[in-house]
Amino acid sequence: MIEIKNISKSFKDIKAVERVSLSVEKGEVFGLLGPNGAGKSTLISMICTLLKPDEGEIIIDGINIKKQPNRAKEILGLVPQDIALYPTLTAEENLKFWGKMYGLKGNQLRSRVEEALEIAGLQERAKGRIDTFSGGMKRRINIAAALLHKPQILIMDEPTVGIDPQSRNFILETILKLNKEGTTIIYTSHYMEEVEYLCNRIGIIDHGKIIALGSKSELKEIVGNLDTINIKVAHFKEELLDDINKIHEIDKVQYEEEHLTLVAKDGSRIIGKLVSMLEEAKCKTLSINIQKPDLEDVFLHLTGRALRD
Repeated sequence: MIEIKNISKSFKDIKAVERVSLSVEKGEVFGLLGPNGAGKSTLISMICTLLKPDEGEIIIDGINIKKQPNRAKEILGLVPQDIALYPTLTAEENLKFWGKMYGLKGNQLRSRVEEALEIAGLQERAKGRIDTFSGGMKRRINIAAALLHKPQILIMDEPTVGIDPQSRNFILETILKLNKEGTTIIYTSHYMEEVEYLCNRIGIIDHGKIIALGSKSELKEIVGNLDTINIKVAHFKEELLDDINKIHEIDKVQYEEEHLTLVAKDGSRIIGKLVSMLEEAKCKTLSINIQKPDLEDVFLHLTGRALRD
């Protein structure tokens, strides 16, 4: 459905995206992950025709977006990270406005607005002003606006940021329903559990390059038998990080706000060594937890950073 070939984009001396190639299959939910500043937003903007690549090409359902950007826009829907609604207008007025921007009118516009409100679960709030809505309700109308023209491809850029758990669950179930009905979805998030729940395949981008690509099980094989050790520790001395890194079995180490996170082979074997090292340095171990590999571990292993960094 989407084929990206050797795409690059620079802003002055900064290479935001560098020779990225990937494909998104029809009918899948594709997760795009990366720490802040990794190049996700730039890549999404190029797919949506908002930015022109310096080199390479993007083909969407057989359409070269450089040559026919308007045709590509007809089958694309974008849910931006920021709320793209007029706060003093009602939900219905916002949807009518965006529907007209897609070229809808008359009975077709009215029908699509009703359908979008139903998908958002907010038919009873159609006449309510957006500035009276909760964060979760605004997010749901934001999604509804992207669905008015029934796009074949839906790009969702962190659609659940800053909302309550109930609204998040509603949005996640809506995404699965849309996908089941045939919509191809590109999904970015800072919540790894959402990616685990939704996505068929995942691409990880860092410093403008795709550093891993595959199914969840394929990505987890990158880590292999590495465990994640989470230690909550008081009075930690950051100079200890160099000594901890010298332990042969340890692959990655990160410390932030009393939490020491390590990726290591067979974590249970080195716990005693770690605790002794912390005790000798007058640090107080408050808790220890060992986890088997998940996508968060893969991300930390590949980038050296947690997803939210």
